[in-house]
Amino acid sequence: MVTEQCHTGGRHKYVTGQRSEVRRLLPKRWLQLRCVFSVFARRPFFEMKSFRDPSLVCLRCRMKRFLNEEREKEAVTLMKELRLNLEQEAVYLPREAGLKLIESPPEHKNGISARCRDAWVEDLWSLTSFFGYGTRTFVQAVNLLDRFLAMMKVQPKHLPCISICCLHIAATELEDKCNVVPTHELIRISQCRFTVSDLSRMQKIISEKLDFRFRAVTALTFLHLYHAVVLLHTSDRKEILNPGKLEAQLKACLCRLVFSRAKPSVLALALLTLEIEALQSMELLEIAQRVQRHLKIVEGELLYWRDLVAKCMAEYLSPECSKPDHRKLVWIVSRRTAQNLHASYYSVPELPTIPEGVWDESESEDSSEDMSCGEDSLSRSAGSDGEGAFFPMRFRRP
Repeated sequence: MVTEQCHTGGRHKYVTGQRSEVRRLLPKRWLQLRCVFSVFARRPFFEMKSFRDPSLVCLRCRMKRFLNEEREKEAVTLMKELRLNLEQEAVYLPREAGLKLIESPPEHKNGISARCRDAWVEDLWSLTSFFGYGTRTFVQAVNLLDRFLAMMKVQPKHLPCISICCLHIAATELEDKCNVVPTHELIRISQCRFTVSDLSRMQKIISEKLDFRFRAVTALTFLHLYHAVVLLHTSDRKEILNPGKLEAQLKACLCRLVFSRAKPSVLALALLTLEIEALQSMELLEIAQRVQRHLKIVEGELLYWRDLVAKCMAEYLSPECSKPDHRKLVWIVSRRTAQNLHASYYSVPELPTIPEGVWDESESEDSSEDMSCGEDSLSRSAGSDGEGAFFPMRFRRP
């Protein structure tokens, strides 16, 4: 038995003359990875003296060191991206004065109210789910809507056109071209009373007022980055946090105007820390605290938005809450249309079920020819009168 100390300070044992012991110390797929191991050994595989070379034993430690270095590089890249988005998030925030005007009591203004805005955001959520758009499209549409409403004085009758237009802009920017719903279909499904030309004019106005800045830095951006950081630094590297659940909670928060005043980085961190507390994971909590210190997020500000998020989640999870993503589309029609639909529903004749086993093999060819003759053959068939042996007894006329 020979013992040697490797470059990492560990001690490895190998038995001289026994290849099986060396293979046991190496990873399971050592044959497939032997070229990689030879690179880390800094010499070609064919130049090694034998499989009993002590330098082979150190390759596992070198591989671990290489993976740790790659993980550190990825962590540095994520932190740089976090800092870059943190610097740009203020550019895409709605104006504070405009949001306060919307939140003011209805008797002091002639524009839209917070309740009206929240109702249309919920409708956007329903349309997003109906058309199969991603979460990013919905979040971007809400950001465009809030930025425009905080900038312009809008009448309530124009809000449907503005909301649908923001959804169409976000879908055009983020979704695949083949998945974007045409404007006339979008208007028809949303049941809004405006035309395609109205939507085009509104799209031009919104684009000019927002300086064509459509790809905003949102809370969803930070939520994805936070999740990547947590996944990178966890010891077991398992999918502990559910990103779909975090996205659903974010969409529920965006249906309340009050969360439009929150910084995206703070709102995303508030959602993350609440979910970590529910999981009761000290390791994840330490990672979130390190991210908070790196981004210099004030503790008081984080606690303030965490309380609001907790209240919103309590209301959203209550049985009384109507989930926008589970809401069915309700068609609003006139009384005359409803009467016509009601009458046509009962005017459809109910055809009897054709029983099995009534066809004879000798008649199969003749019957197939009769079916291909057209309407005349159908009118002369036994089934057209409801008589004969073709129909069961309960369907025959008396």
